[in-house]
Amino acid sequence: MIYVVIALASLGVGYLARRFLGELKKGSAEQQARTIIKRAEELAEARQREMLLEVKEDIHKLRADLDRESRERRLELQRAENRNIQKEEALDRKLAAVEKREERVAHREAELDRIRKEVEALRDEQRKKLEELASLRSEEARQLLLDEVRRETELEAAALIKNAEIRARDEADKKAREILSLAIQRCSADHVVDTTVSVVPLPNDEMKGRIIGREGRNIRALETLTGIDLIIDDTPEAVILSGFDPVRREIARIALERLITDGRIHPARIEEMVEKARKEVDTIIREEGEKAAFDTGVHGLHPEVVKYLGRLRYRTSYGQNVLQHSIEVSYLAAIMAAELGADENLARRAGLLHDIGKAVDHEVEGPHAKIGGDILKRFHESPQVVHAVVAHHSEVEAKTVEACLVQAADAISAARPGARRETLEAYIKRLEKLEEIAGSLDGVDKVYAMQAGREIRVMVKPEKIDDAAAIRVSRDIVKRIEDELEYPGQIKVTVIRETRAVEYAK
Repeated sequence: MIYVVIALASLGVGYLARRFLGELKKGSAEQQARTIIKRAEELAEARQREMLLEVKEDIHKLRADLDRESRERRLELQRAENRNIQKEEALDRKLAAVEKREERVAHREAELDRIRKEVEALRDEQRKKLEELASLRSEEARQLLLDEVRRETELEAAALIKNAEIRARDEADKKAREILSLAIQRCSADHVVDTTVSVVPLPNDEMKGRIIGREGRNIRALETLTGIDLIIDDTPEAVILSGFDPVRREIARIALERLITDGRIHPARIEEMVEKARKEVDTIIREEGEKAAFDTGVHGLHPEVVKYLGRLRYRTSYGQNVLQHSIEVSYLAAIMAAELGADENLARRAGLLHDIGKAVDHEVEGPHAKIGGDILKRFHESPQVVHAVVAHHSEVEAKTVEACLVQAADAISAARPGARRETLEAYIKRLEKLEEIAGSLDGVDKVYAMQAGREIRVMVKPEKIDDAAAIRVSRDIVKRIEDELEYPGQIKVTVIRETRAVEYAK
């Protein structure tokens, strides 16, 4: 094909040359023709060489593509062959396992046949002996044998039931611990206790005489109007208010502070200030009750119930603020109800209202749970909520899951470290003991008890304690705490190892 192209090109060039020569009329026509022919031949040779190079390049590219495709096909075939080999090996292993399993099954079947034959032989022998010894008919012996088998089966069933009950109880205990742990973690409180002593500071000791008044008329008027005893003793620049009713004590405190600020202390002014303080406390009570209901998501409460709830703001139980305790119980009960699939809204409502009887328990005889139930009945609260409130201290048996959850949440909130004043000294000693235990280990720099005793943070010296030793220190502290202390819930131990490099540019 190349030669044909060359020939055609040559013919074209020759034709052009002859035409050119024919047109030339001068004597140099032949020389020019030869030059043109030579130039055409050179161009043809150059074109031939270029075409040959292009053809060689195409051939080389085709050969490279064929080589690459063949390599890829060989690799694909090799991979397919490897996969087939692996599948064959897996099938061989499975076949071997199936064969072994069939052998075991056959062996077990043979063993079962043998045992069955032995059992049948023993049964026949037992039947014969029973008939010989008791002169019983076959039916009677069979009945005796069935009775015996039934008794053995009942014993085995009882054992299985007992084991199942034990396992179920263990699982229930484990699940309950998980739910309680989750509820405590999600509703951790930082407060410890509220003080129940109302102390009013005085600008100077001369104010004590003005509070007492001529022949004690001022102090008598204040005590009569508020129902609170004023203790004026040698305590410098302070008056102590004493009374069983926290609301009255708060009214007396506000009135006395305003009288001291105003400076005009006489019976008429005292009566005016006490009335203003009473109205202010009533407003605070209503606002606190509404805030507690809003914070916990409990809606639709009767306005009087809201007031009773707000009165708990000034009520303490063993130093623990009852309103804060009620909010905490509401959160805990709702969390546990959600985990168990119970009525979350009912548990939240009953938890918030469970101690509402404490708002008036100093005025009404009886346990506060029963008083609270009577209050809620009077304001048409649902029977389920009333039952949970009445049953939270086991005055009556808890018959609903929500009532049990309110009981558990109440116990958790009250048992939290430092929650009750009766455990305040033990709580302080526990914190001191925690810091002492952690600080006694070698390499410990600083120790801080935090979160009301639920966490302890230990700073170690990095030059003495490495990362691996820090883990060992935390475990040693945990083990000593478990061995030496008694505490509700759990205590988190955090060991912190920090290295700092400090230089100064001068």
